[in-house]
Amino acid sequence: MTDLVCAEDPEPSERFPAGPLYVPVRPGPAGCSTRLFRTPLGARTAVGFTSRDRLTATLGDGQAWIRLAEPVLRALTEPLGVTTVTVDPQFSAPPAGPAPRAWEPRAAEVPRASGANTRAVRAVRTV
Repeated sequence: MTDLVCAEDPEPSERFPAGPLYVPVRPGPAGCSTRLFRTPLGARTAVGFTSRDRLTATLGDGQAWIRLAEPVLRALTEPLGVTTVTVDPQFSAPPAGPAPRAWEPRAAEVPRASGANTRAVRAVRTV
């Protein structure tokens, strides 16, 4: 039985190595880690670029990178459940803004109750 390959197929039936890729990484306590991204549908994917110019055009000059062969990149990300490698993506979303401030229970108002529940509310306020 032969495998059909359609032009719209995002992942061909047979995987052909893309060759050495420029893979975005981020520094960590144990060295560099491969950055994982999300596809427009939300699936996690590893990303590689065929040239340094394409990497910097998409992710900026400050993005750290390493050179990896496509099969090695797949082998690194498969234990994490990431089986897709996207080569030369053209678009990326801007980085997320600053994290929202953590909720502080002392800053929140405690609802005032009347009657028998007043003691319980006061106990919560003083703790």
